[in-house]
Amino acid sequence: MARRPDNATPPRRGLSRRAFLGGAGAVVALPFLESLLPRGLSRAARAAEAPSRRRLLYMYVPCGIHMADWRPASAGAGYALSPTLAPLAPVKDQLLVLSGLSNKPSRPDGAGDHAAGTGGFLTCHHVVKTEGDDIENAISVDQVAANAIGGQTRLPSLQLGLEGGDSVGGCDSGYSCSYARNISWTGPKTPLPKITRPRQVFDRLFAGFDPRDTAEERARRKLQRKSVLDYVTGEANALSARVGKSDKQKLDEYLTGVRELERSIDAADLSACLPPDYPPRDLENVDVHARLMVDLVAVAMSCDITRVVSFMLANAGSNRAYTWLDPTVTDGHHDISHHGGNAENFRKLAIINRWEVSVFGYLVERLAALEDAPGESVLDNALCYFSSEISDGDAHSHTDMPVLLAGRGGGAVAPGRHVVYTQEEPIADLFTSMLGSVGVDVPSFGDDGRGPLAGLTT
Repeated sequence: MARRPDNATPPRRGLSRRAFLGGAGAVVALPFLESLLPRGLSRAARAAEAPSRRRLLYMYVPCGIHMADWRPASAGAGYALSPTLAPLAPVKDQLLVLSGLSNKPSRPDGAGDHAAGTGGFLTCHHVVKTEGDDIENAISVDQVAANAIGGQTRLPSLQLGLEGGDSVGGCDSGYSCSYARNISWTGPKTPLPKITRPRQVFDRLFAGFDPRDTAEERARRKLQRKSVLDYVTGEANALSARVGKSDKQKLDEYLTGVRELERSIDAADLSACLPPDYPPRDLENVDVHARLMVDLVAVAMSCDITRVVSFMLANAGSNRAYTWLDPTVTDGHHDISHHGGNAENFRKLAIINRWEVSVFGYLVERLAALEDAPGESVLDNALCYFSSEISDGDAHSHTDMPVLLAGRGGGAVAPGRHVVYTQEEPIADLFTSMLGSVGVDVPSFGDDGRGPLAGLTT
């Protein structure tokens, strides 16, 4: 929750597609409310008065994908979802499955595909092999976007994850943990640490959480914390009386949703089982954790708190066990990904990969259900990217990567298709196109970028 000086000018009423509730030094952003636009405008004029906010999200999953169960058998609009992609059936029309793309700059020097691939996941850069402080990467695509559009929102960008851990020392065959545990980079030497606890994400969005706070400061805040909505009840009631019937219902549902989200985070008590350094190997509430994070992303984007998000479902080479998902998946993910052609490992990988895809599908459904402007959803004005640091987990390949793109990017993408590329076109070119969707025009991106990627609109 942002702090506002006592003498600050309050947000202008009735003139913005976004509104804020403030009280006792607290500010809560609201979703789109049509009643707060100037009266007398037609729906088309109101849409023009409320220009689209374009957004970008990047989701990372570790250890590659079993590609035989991933890739659809046919291309084009009439393709059938593969077994791994089956959980995406409800949002198939909102997706592009992109086959044949590569991220060759992320190949390691010798061993270390997981860390090098993760370091280059959003930079498309060949990182320097080191376990010391002489790391060298490049700016990531999300931070290129944040530098350009981040000033239009309270948070320039948001970095999230499900697994923590320090960025010092070595994590993979001579590669720094900085590469293995971070995908967002402001420059060659500076990875952006991710927030892994939903309670802290909530505080970051609504209560001014500072990740630099000491443990004592966080403990003191927890003792003093009141629900963010307690601060703004009076203004919420006054605004509810001013808006139209449909907006009143939307406002009530939104505030109720924020309250329920806050309570569900407290009830989950994830902080008790997610220490700052590294989570337990087998965490039974990983799915709850992941979906709470998605709910927070949906709030952050729908309320225009931020327009740029990166989200790691796990760290590079994660060896999390998935017995909570299926009691037969007792081995760690990384161990299973080195499948050796074993059919039982393929079966276990399919279970893990389908869960990862289902979390992405949940994100897509959440954003599609949120109104951004008259006749537009948040997803209509977003592009959401899903991939891994490598393709096949056994071969450690960096070509024919598993790539999903959801949303329309305000018209930059025509979803509902499986697009097959045959020349190992670089993922960097997809990132160039994604930047263009938010108005950031660059000639190319990354070490091997050549320009915008063809085939996204036709």
